[in-house]
Amino acid sequence: MNVRAQINFWLSLNQSTYEKLAIELSKVMKKKYTRGSINGKLVRGTLSVKEFEAIAKILGYKIEFVEINKKG
Repeated sequence: MNVRAQINFWLSLNQSTYEKLAIELSKVMKKKYTRGSINGKLVRGTLSVKEFEAIAKILGYKIEFVEINKKG
């Protein structure tokens, strides 16, 4: 699942919208976001990890990086 699909999934589970997400993300990041600016970042693949983590937190999730077992 790509980032855009993941965010869409979270939004649907929370019965939320990009408009509501933009308002909350603007508060958290102290920078103006709109539905269009978030969508543009997702289309261009320029959403930062910090923004993705903030979106996850807003929607009630946490991003975790887990080491994959290395062979040899």
